Amino acid sequence: MPSSNEEKVKAEPVADTSKSQSGVTTTRLELWSYYLYYVGNNGLSGFNFGPSQFQNLLFLAGYDPANEPFAIPCGTRGCVLPYLGKVRDINSIVLLTNGISFAIQAAVLLIIGAWADYGRWRPNITIFFTFVAVAVSFAWLGVGNASKWEAGVALYILGLITYQFTLTFWTAAFPGLARDLPEVQESHQEVSMGNKSPQEHAHFESLSRNRISNISFTISSAGEILILAIMVGILKAVKSTDSTENNTRAFSILLAFSGGVWLICALPWFIFEQRRPGLDIPPGTNLLTIGIKQVYVAVRECWKLKQTFLYLIFYFLMGDVLNTTVTVIATLQNSIISYSTLDLTLLLIVGIAAQALGIYVHWLVQRWFKIPTKTMLLFNVFWIILMTIWGLIGVHTNKFGFKHVWEVWVWQAYYGFMVCPWYAYSQTMISEVSPLPQMFLFFALFSVVSASALVEATAQPSQVGKTSAFIGPLVSSAIITASNNNDNMPFAFLFGLGTLSTIFLWMVDVDRSRVECAEFIIAEGSRKAFSLPTKEVPLDAPILAEADPKA
Repeated sequence: MPSSNEEKVKAEPVADTSKSQSGVTTTRLELWSYYLYYVGNNGLSGFNFGPSQFQNLLFLAGYDPANEPFAIPCGTRGCVLPYLGKVRDINSIVLLTNGISFAIQAAVLLIIGAWADYGRWRPNITIFFTFVAVAVSFAWLGVGNASKWEAGVALYILGLITYQFTLTFWTAAFPGLARDLPEVQESHQEVSMGNKSPQEHAHFESLSRNRISNISFTISSAGEILILAIMVGILKAVKSTDSTENNTRAFSILLAFSGGVWLICALPWFIFEQRRPGLDIPPGTNLLTIGIKQVYVAVRECWKLKQTFLYLIFYFLMGDVLNTTVTVIATLQNSIISYSTLDLTLLLIVGIAAQALGIYVHWLVQRWFKIPTKTMLLFNVFWIILMTIWGLIGVHTNKFGFKHVWEVWVWQAYYGFMVCPWYAYSQTMISEVSPLPQMFLFFALFSVVSASALVEATAQPSQVGKTSAFIGPLVSSAIITASNNNDNMPFAFLFGLGTLSTIFLWMVDVDRSRVECAEFIIAEGSRKAFSLPTKEVPLDAPILAEADPKA
């Protein structure tokens, strides 16, 4: 028996979709340029070697808390430094710095997050922040010893911010690429001719989005393995294992190398991306005010986008759980392997190889059984929560809980295969519950309130929403300090928060969200909250072209 949502959808007229609203068709060259950009923007600089070098500098600059300040270097009994008016454990410093970085990101994204939805100049945002991020990668060459750890703080924060911005605006382009694929445009035509139902088309376009998202992660992972293999050769050449000084210098060299690779891989996307039309800037607004106004519109109308905001709550909570969990594990891992650049690189190879295999296997299973995005995401969430339980065991024992070298090797494989598909499915889910004409605004909103990424401080890939929300790191930092520097204690908080967040994902109704998004676009268009570059009603959700004005 059909649901009330399905009945309403079937009752709505479907507009002519024989032509792409953007007026362009995604080419194979454009699509592969999109994939290639992600090979370079893989997180090695901003979320792998950058955090590891930062923590390494803190360790070298810090002192043993059991003695007079700076009398004895850091060892196995702990490591502290004065930071922001208080002597703190270096792991706590890393988490606190993350929180500061992501608070800055949130403030800036609220202003510029909506810019990319207007006009045709969105690619310029990605281009600008990419060049800045690459410059930061090369700037690490000037921070090669412990005396410059404070400069490392600045580079670390700037690297996180620029990386997040490039990732947010690059990722938000994929729904438009999927919509303009030749086969999706053909499916549009079948709907307009009555040969395919809107529901069938919606599912087909959803799978197309999943395909682009999953394939981009798989290709990025494969490319990252090749990059890491070259890095192993670089480490051998600079003799990173011979001394602490060589190891520290090797971190900076790897950061610069990853920045250079990023720039090379980014250039084709800068050249071949087609500039799709965006919205017209509403009268009485400008680029300085449009971001705040559009955030206000989204919040004001949140009652019409119930499913979107249910998912936003879930994404905020679970993203924070995942980011903070991986960050905590990263700090434990770095201590276990004694900040060895070679060991970290080899761990990354294992983790990313497992990631490539895991994401592609998940996609093959989804495509074969035509499993909805939400179902795949729920499956991923289970393994994330299990990861927090693993760490929680280590609160009261040293036998287990990220305490041994063998655990970090096992964890890299586990994380890559079972957890990393989160990054593909969570971003696809954003595109399925957000209005298409304001897709960049909503991706920015999700980035602001989410936590998708201090992840890569360990061994994992670069992903969307990689902005580790500031609540998890700040709370975890406070927990570590309050528990007498027990680095496993935050896992108790993370387990509870992760379990709670799953309830909100379970409540999301994707079919209903398509209806809500279409109604939102029409309602806001009539109020001139934003205006389209054409007079056509947008097919934000292909199953609903017009909403009942009485609804």
